[in-house]
Parts: sequence; C-alpha cells; structure tokens
Amino acid sequence: MRIAVTGKQGQVVSALLERGSVAGVEIVAVGRPELDLVDRASIRAVFSQIKPDVIVSAAAYTAVDKAESEEELAFVVNAEGPTAIAEVAKGLEIPIVHLSTDYVFSGDKQGLYVETDATGPVSAYGRSKLAGEQGIAAANPNHVILRTAWVYSPFGANFVKTMLRLAETRDALNVVADQRGSPTSALDIADAVIAIAKRLSADNDENLRGIFHLTGSGEATWADFAEAIFAGLKTKNGKVVSVDRITTADYPTPAKRPANSRLSNDKLKQTYGIVLPDWKESTKVVLDRLL
Repeated sequence: MRIAVTGKQGQVVSALLERGSVAGVEIVAVGRPELDLVDRASIRAVFSQIKPDVIVSAAAYTAVDKAESEEELAFVVNAEGPTAIAEVAKGLEIPIVHLSTDYVFSGDKQGLYVETDATGPVSAYGRSKLAGEQGIAAANPNHVILRTAWVYSPFGANFVKTMLRLAETRDALNVVADQRGSPTSALDIADAVIAIAKRLSADNDENLRGIFHLTGSGEATWADFAEAIFAGLKTKNGKVVSVDRITTADYPTPAKRPANSRLSNDKLKQTYGIVLPDWKESTKVVLDRLL
C-alpha cells in the first residue's frame, strides 16, 4: 500500500515516515518545490505521478500567533491547498485523510467536544483550519478529517522540546494552568492514520468517512504537561525544575487559545476500534528518545 503525505518536515510527516516501515506501508512525503499548495497544477501532477492509494493532508500553516497578521496566507495553506488536494483525490478516486485541530472550537464548552458540536474558532488559525475542513468535505465525500490537539514528538518544534530547552538554563518556569486538553504524540497519530488509511482503501462503508476526533487518552493543563516532562527529566539527569502555575491572562498572546481543548474520541473508538495511549505513557516514550 502506498500513502502520499503532504509536507516533508512536520511532526506527523516525520512520524509517518518512521512508522510506515513498521506497518509495512510505503510512505511518500511530498512538499516544496515539487508540491506547492497554492498551485493546483503542481498538486495534480505530483499525485498523478505517485499514484497513491490514499492521500494524507498533513502540511499546514501552524504559526498560531503569526496567523493573526497573516490570515490570508493561513487560509491559502490551510483551506485552499487542502481543498485542491481533496479535488485531486476525488479525480483519482482515492480517499483523503486530513489533519485538523481543536482550534475549530471556541473552548467555551464545559464538557468534552464531540464531532457534531457547533464550531466557533476564536483565532485566524482556527478559522483557516475550519475552512479547510469545509472545503474538503464539499470537494470529496471520500474523506476522513481527524481533529487532534497539543501535538508533540521527537521531531520538529513542540512543547516538550521547548520545555527541555528552557530547563537547561532555568530552575523554574511559569506555565499556563487554566487551559485543558489532551497532549497527543505524533507517533500515536501516525499509527492511527495508517490504520485508518488501510480501512478506507479496502472498505467503501460510508460510516468510515467523515469527521473524527483523535487525541491522547486522558487530559491535562499545560502546567500538568510541563510537570510530567520535568518529572521525566529528573529521572534522566537528576535536575529538578519546578512549575509555577499561571493564568492565560498572565501570559497574553496575539491569538486567543481555547480554554477547553478536550475532545471526545468515542466516535473513533466505536467506528475504527482505535484508542490512543494515555498521554503520560506516550510522553515517557518521547522523553526516552529525546533524553
């Protein structure tokens, strides 16, 4: 089986390249200069040549704060590009799996968000990702949209690596404690994406298509996440780093973040039988590699 994935250096792309060999799947990563998300001709040419069984749309504009001043560019990359890819996938008569985000929600709900809850992004990034979801759904019914959150891995830039870097020169860090979500390992995402792609390629069941939530099991605040990271660091090199819990108001950013990023994964479990590991266990796996 051949899966083409957009992007060459993202966390999920890197994880897919690593996990594909374990799963016996050929992963072909495509990005610039061969693939330009603003050039539909290049999109059609690349995928027609690769002839994948499934396309995974993972490339994205992810600079959340910068998107507030570059909203037009964010929409081109996160909405127009994926929509064009979905159209090409439809022409090739193959499924598309697209990675989306908890940022399509406002974060005002008290409980876990389910797939049918009303969206209401509060940032330019969130608006661009929601537009991507809508464009893909309209362009190609043979799709799976996976909303994930708080992604980290041994690759690229992410919260775990940032905490470890800051810990090198500090004994205490201020970390936001009033935003809740589910830290999600890109390695776990990759395993789930491959399993989903295999099912989609072999089964035309409509129930396998649509929007699904895909996050690590359990929940945490950013401060909880940081404390778990520093607990792992302590076991590796003995250094003790403390976390001072602060509020979102104490750490203003250009883009507003959802206070509640908790997503229910029940639909994914019921449909695909997929449940990601507890975020604490997956964090240990990533820390073992980084340390």
